[in-house]
Amino acid sequence: QKVEIDGIKFDSQAEGKRYVQLKALETAGEIVDLRIQVEFQILPAQDKFGKKERPVKYVCDFSYRDRNGVHVVEDVKSAPTKTREYIIKRKLMLFFHGIIVQEVMMS
Repeated sequence: QKVEIDGIKFDSQAEGKRYVQLKALETAGEIVDLRIQVEFQILPAQDKFGKKERPVKYVCDFSYRDRNGVHVVEDVKSAPTKTREYIIKRKLMLFFHGIIVQEVMMS
């Protein structure tokens, strides 16, 4: 069920709840540079022998830096949203960008 918080539309109540938690951490100085729906390119667009392919992208729910300056990429997940496509993109993020996507399970 979609929800709107601070004028931002979230795909689920769990994602909205996590946003509220992260905003509180940012206000407390525990994290900085909180961003929402950050897009990462996994594979560029291709054009080989007249065959065009769009780029492959991954959009995370949240991105921020922790108090040690470590870049954190998060995705709020539940069993239905942990699709094969997501799992492949998560693995490609690690392989191509060296980023471990942190999955946050919200109830």
